[in-house]
Amino acid sequence: MIRALTTMTALLAAFLLPAAALAHHGWSEYDTSKAMTLTGTIKDSGYEHPHGHISLEAQSKTWQVILAPPSRMENRGLSKAGLKPGRSVTVMGYPNRSKPEEMRAERITVDGKTIELR
Repeated sequence: MIRALTTMTALLAAFLLPAAALAHHGWSEYDTSKAMTLTGTIKDSGYEHPHGHISLEAQSKTWQVILAPPSRMENRGLSKAGLKPGRSVTVMGYPNRSKPEEMRAERITVDGKTIELR
């Protein structure tokens, strides 16, 4: 009985761990040698786990900006209301190596207040 449970547990872990790894990407896909700053208008936003995000209209295109987890943003003073569509923000971060329209934000400035995200 114990052996059967151990085998079932091992099989379950073998199936679930790869899925969890795929669900959360590593930060190595962003080029930290190419810091960039964008100022634009929020078109859309999400304040959910594992990371918040915004669609930012800046430099004649729409950028997908990956933010921090909501709990970190909230603890540092950036509520969901701070990411409302139509709001002007500045983000500093790093471009994705393979997705030219995506960046990971290190900090965001909303209403003159800068919030460190990492």
